[in-house]
Order: sequence, then structure tokens, then C-alpha cells
Amino acid sequence: MANVEAIIAKSFLKMAEGLENGSFADRPKIALTGMGSEHGEENAMAAAKMAAARGVDVYYIGTLTAEGVTTVPVADEEEGHKKMEQMIESGEVDGAVTMHFPFPIGVSTVGRAVTPARGREMFIANTTGTSSGDRIEGMILNAVDGIIAAKACGVQNPTVGILNVDGARQTEMALNQLKAGGYEFQWAASARADGGAVLRGNDVLQGTPDVLVTDSLTGNVLIKVLSAYTTGGSFEATGYGYGPGIGRDYEKLILIISRASGAPLIANALQYAAELVRGQVFRVAKEEFEKAEKAGLSKILAARKAAQKPAEAEDVKAPAAEPCTASIAGIEVMDLEDAAKALWKEGIYAETGMGCTGPLVMMSDANHDRALEILRKAGYVS
Repeated sequence: MANVEAIIAKSFLKMAEGLENGSFADRPKIALTGMGSEHGEENAMAAAKMAAARGVDVYYIGTLTAEGVTTVPVADEEEGHKKMEQMIESGEVDGAVTMHFPFPIGVSTVGRAVTPARGREMFIANTTGTSSGDRIEGMILNAVDGIIAAKACGVQNPTVGILNVDGARQTEMALNQLKAGGYEFQWAASARADGGAVLRGNDVLQGTPDVLVTDSLTGNVLIKVLSAYTTGGSFEATGYGYGPGIGRDYEKLILIISRASGAPLIANALQYAAELVRGQVFRVAKEEFEKAEKAGLSKILAARKAAQKPAEAEDVKAPAAEPCTASIAGIEVMDLEDAAKALWKEGIYAETGMGCTGPLVMMSDANHDRALEILRKAGYVS
């Protein structure tokens, strides 16, 4: 009897260990191109060994070998990238981590950082590639991409915030329309006293949202800074890198790191890839885009484009000046002068300015409510 109990105990211990290290599930097969790093192949191989110890089957494409890692020998970096693509296309691997890849328009990468103030993980949507040739449309799609990556990594109801960059307010309005149409997500609230879903630099450091929406160029800078701020910039030490390319109907799991990425970050990128495989990222993407489409995504994007028009040639004169003691925020900086002229046209004197939270149109207290109604009707604020 004691022997049977010992066998059962041993079996349960083995099961627990299997659940912890992933050995009971199929170990995701992830390729890593190791040539071309500024830190040499040894850096990439060190990352491969770390990830292998965490339950990832790493296929190292390069010239080095190590126990626990499958080496796919190639002569140079160019051959390595060709081999990586072949392995993905054939299904030999589930995904890959590499230093560069030419994603098509409509596909961009969702980075994953560890923020310094709280040690929180935050998905940055997006960091390389471009979701659209139109800035605002790209940021709207980036929000969906970020939600997909977060959900595939186990964040069931990710909070979403928008970095206070050009296009943030229009993006917020469009996403609120999507939300009203039935696409479910939760807005984050800024840690600053004035709150709101449009976030500032303080929120980046604190990791206020699960998903931070921005344009890809700004996201690229953020992921670099958050990865290498402790090392002087030459060695990206923390976080998970620039992330997977995500887009509608795109089903190649390719994650980006940089030539400056260090072994700890590359190991995390391999782990990120494995989590996306286990989380069935392409199934999640299909479901999320279907939900967004059902909520009116294409119609919202089309209506936004149709509403874009050049500044009116009409010469509108400002009414008589009066003290501007009230203000309305949430207007895109490129629309600021047009918004003021829209008020002038209705007989309201208005001035433009820039507050700590962004652009402002200022008017008298007496005219504030009417001005807000006019600007809402014209589509300058939500």
C-alpha cells in the first residue's frame, strides 16, 4: 500500500512539474535567427538556451550548437532568413524570432515591455510595420491588434489607453463608436489627476494600461527606451521585444527583436512567441476582427475618411475679442485653427492654445456650452 501511495505521489509531482514547464503540452517550436546581432551569435545562443529551459523547442538558425537547442546550420545572415521563411511556410516551426522582416502594409507588430515604475507588463500597439497608410486608421487598427496580442497571452479583459500623440482624440472617438457598436473592451484611466483614456508619459512609465495605443514610429521609440534605459542604450536588456506582426487574415507568426537586443530580452521574445502559439493567436485574431467588423469597423473607417476635407477657403473673420476664461480640450492639433474658425462663423470669439494635456480652444464661460455643442456637431470633439 505504501508503495502504491509513493507511486501516486510521484505521478502527481511529475504532473505538476509538467504543467509548470509545459512539457505535457506540445512544446512550441520557435526558430531564432542568430546572425547579424551587434552582440554576436553567442548572445543569441545564450537566449536560445534560456528559452529552451522554459519549455520552448528552439531551432537556432546560425553556426553555433548547444545542448537542448536544435541548430539549423546556415552560412550567413541572408541564408538564415531564407531558411526561417521556409521553415515557417512548411510548418516545421510554429513561429520565429528575427531581427528584421518586411511585413506587408496592414500588418504591424505589438511590442511587450516591462515598465519601470511598477514592473508591470504593457503591450505597445504598435512598434514596427504599419497597419495603414493613414495615421488615424492605423492607430484604430493598432488598438485591435494590441487587444489580440494581450488576449492570446492570457489577459482576458485588457484595458486600453491611447498615448497623447497626434491623432489620439480622433482615435478615441472612433474607438468609442466601435465600443457603442458592441465591440467590448475596457478603457484604462490615466494615473494623473485628470484621468481619461488619453495617456501621458507618466502612464507609460507606470504601465497604466494593458494595451498602449500609438503610431508605430512612436511605439518603436518607446519599446527601445523601455528595453534599454538601464544600459545606456546599446544593450536591450528588459521586456519582450517588438513583438509579432498582426493584421487581418495574416497568419505568419514572426516576432521582431533588434540588433541591439540582449540575451535576456531575446529569451523573453522566444517565450512571447510560445505563449502566442499556446494562446492560438490566429484564432483570437479572427474572432476579434469579426467582432470589430460586426460592431462597424469598416463603416467607421470609411466615414472617417469621407469626413476628411481640406480647410475651407472661406475667409472667416473673428468676432470682437473678449476674455477667454473657459476652454475645450480633446481637439487634434492639426484641426485647432479650423475649430476656432467654426466658432467664429457662429459668432463666438475663440482663441487657440496648448495646455499640459494638449491643444485647447478657448472662449468665454458664457459661450462654453454652445461652443461645445457646435464643435461636437462638426466632429472636432466627441
